[in-house]
Amino acid sequence: MSDRSISDLPADLPVAIIGAGPVGLAAAAHAVRRGLTPVLFERGAAVGASLRDWAHVRVFTPWRYNIDAAARALLEESGWTAPDDDALPTGGGIVRDYLEPLAAHPAIAPHLRLGAEVLAITRAGLDKLTTPGRAAAPLVVSWRDRDGVEQRTAARAVLDASGTWFTPNPMGVDGLPVPGERDATDRIAYGIPDVRGAARGAYAGATVLVVGSGHSAMNVVLDLLALQDEAPGTRVLWALRRNRLARLLGGGLNDQLPARGALGVAATKAIEEGRLELLSPYAAERVEPATDGLRIVGRLGGQPHVVEVQRVVVATGLRPDLSILRELRVDPDPLVEAPPKLAPLIDPNLHSCGTVPPHGVEELAHPEPNFYIVGGKSYGRAPTFLMATGYEQVRSVMAEIAGDHEAARDVHLVLPETGVCSTDALLAEGETTAAGCCGTPAPAPAKPSGCCAKVA
Repeated sequence: MSDRSISDLPADLPVAIIGAGPVGLAAAAHAVRRGLTPVLFERGAAVGASLRDWAHVRVFTPWRYNIDAAARALLEESGWTAPDDDALPTGGGIVRDYLEPLAAHPAIAPHLRLGAEVLAITRAGLDKLTTPGRAAAPLVVSWRDRDGVEQRTAARAVLDASGTWFTPNPMGVDGLPVPGERDATDRIAYGIPDVRGAARGAYAGATVLVVGSGHSAMNVVLDLLALQDEAPGTRVLWALRRNRLARLLGGGLNDQLPARGALGVAATKAIEEGRLELLSPYAAERVEPATDGLRIVGRLGGQPHVVEVQRVVVATGLRPDLSILRELRVDPDPLVEAPPKLAPLIDPNLHSCGTVPPHGVEELAHPEPNFYIVGGKSYGRAPTFLMATGYEQVRSVMAEIAGDHEAARDVHLVLPETGVCSTDALLAEGETTAAGCCGTPAPAPAKPSGCCAKVA
């Protein structure tokens, strides 16, 4: 973004931020700190909509790495008491003890639009094909308010921090829903359903197939096994699309993150005791209705395999929804669907969370001036995003928008010495990386290796 393009815009225009999760609200805090006016569009009825979906799940990393510095300063000025830096919060705890107080802060609350669904982003009076005057025209966010009325808001810059939680990957190993999957959504859940709490009635005593090769899938499996203790009729099948169990279970008690290591220990014990049925490598090919649920037709180890279940949980990772960007000149990488300069730095075939360098405005830029994708959505399909990375992204971008170009390019990332991230998309056999942090070569490097706010 050039000085000319941003200075040509009216000074009273706000900076639009799409999504009021941890990164979106951090962006608002940095905007306030820079003397900019934010306007936040959150399609949910409250902030942190995606975290509320996994409110029951505890993250691997302690509070100190889950709170943005500018947001912390803003809150502490108003008398907020921070949670214990060393405690491991749940998704619900992050919402309750951090995001809700931040959203209620008088510097942010007046600029928050809840129940606001963003429909598209464009340039005022210009379509995607028009070049003359483009950089000097305000960006325009088209959105629908909670009453269903369509609105338009002009902005000097737009940050898309809408995340990827609501666009999960499907069951098929080829990236597509398998035939019948779309028609069975009443019995198929995506992500990490609360099988012991809000969704208990659907899972207690049922035969459940969990599909996924990451720690999200492992969370669901272990919760189902705990439910099995309470409802002995519960049967658990765990389908790994690649034969990746040893890498997934990690270092057990020697894991650098104790919470993650505990997952591996518990899963190993359950497998040894025969409390769950492991299907690996597994590829679903078709979903059919059955008398009491679903019939999943697929291949196990390359051989035909059929199983009947009452419920399926698909935890196979996430992908970005780019549909609202159709009238903007964006250039997503063809592999990971990330900004073009960022993509080679996060390619999961080459990098883990521990090998991704700090990055900011330069790497996040698109051909469309003053528009940025930040947070988890900036990583596209790559599974190695760190919450701390998102905070540094928005610090850099807001510095650029405010005209502090030196600070915008002075990017740093303070990481825990024991940080290791989980992934839902492990590499294929024969590729160049081995067991370690998100597939980094084993043993992991001694330098700080990253900190994911992934669920535990």
